[in-house]
Amino acid sequence: MRGFVAIVRRELLAYFYSPLAYIIMTTFLFVFGFLFDRTVTILSNPRYPPADIFPLLLNNPFTWIILFLYCSTLTMRLIAEDRRSGAVETLMTSPVTEWGVVIGKFLGALLFYAVLWAPTLVYVWVIAMFARVDFGPIASGYLGIMLIGAFFLSIGIFASSLTKNQVVAAIIGFSILLVVFLFGILGAFATDPVWKNIWSYLTLWDHMEDFGKGIVDTRRLAYYVSGTVFFLYLTGLSLEVRKWR
Repeated sequence: MRGFVAIVRRELLAYFYSPLAYIIMTTFLFVFGFLFDRTVTILSNPRYPPADIFPLLLNNPFTWIILFLYCSTLTMRLIAEDRRSGAVETLMTSPVTEWGVVIGKFLGALLFYAVLWAPTLVYVWVIAMFARVDFGPIASGYLGIMLIGAFFLSIGIFASSLTKNQVVAAIIGFSILLVVFLFGILGAFATDPVWKNIWSYLTLWDHMEDFGKGIVDTRRLAYYVSGTVFFLYLTGLSLEVRKWR
């Protein structure tokens, strides 16, 4: 257990010791702050129909692009860098199992991801100063952001386990994330009701829309938890296979 905690702590601190982490945090807050400003400006226009700000803020093309870019960037070094430097062999011979290493690195990335989003809670306070705020949809919206982030980070760490090059890992991770997102969009072209329901279950855009409305569907929870576990399992298998080569 001590070794597992050490891995989580090592990965989390590694972000703050790296200039890349501060670049990511700065650009993330700048871009998301710009989105917040534009969304408020649009909703302040009397010609625009009344709407809640946070569903629009969390579920728009720019937010999804941010998630694709930052999740693939945050995870690109997790295993790829250890494989390049040879540190992965040391980890594999430590008292922690391959699965412990994978989960430890994943939790380190997830904690930093949570830190990345934490300052955006200031927007809730700003809105609450000038308007009545329903905190239910906001809480479910952030729950959706965390679940989707965990799923995306698990895909990213799997991509990182496939190569020794961080840039290649980021490209692979981004590509998989894009495919997963676009895969659900195919439901718009389905005509059969059964297939349309299946595709709807896979459509991340609809998921985030539900979370933004305060709807927490257990099917969505099952999707993200099972998807996260699946890609972490693939990452563990990838490490096991490479250990025996």
